[in-house]
Amino acid sequence: MYEHVLYKMRDKIRHNEYVVTYHARKEMNDDNYSIFDVEKGVLTGEIMERQQDNSTAESKYRIRGKTFDGVEIELICKISPTNRLVIITVYEL
Repeated sequence: MYEHVLYKMRDKIRHNEYVVTYHARKEMNDDNYSIFDVEKGVLTGEIMERQQDNSTAESKYRIRGKTFDGVEIELICKISPTNRLVIITVYEL
């Protein structure tokens, strides 16, 4: 349903056009995920749902993918007004 958005997000990962929020980095550290696990999660993942950010009214997406170890990971991401992918948070299932 959101294939065009997922394609764009994957392209942003491939071209290193993304940022990771402080919150997402903290969650990555807590769950022992590397940036490569996060990248792989987007590249192998599917969009599970679209959400609306309460403060900005922007669309954000819940993506479920796999890490390099094959562990399921979920990410909340959005495309920013500056056209970068923003990794908002990361968590394990």
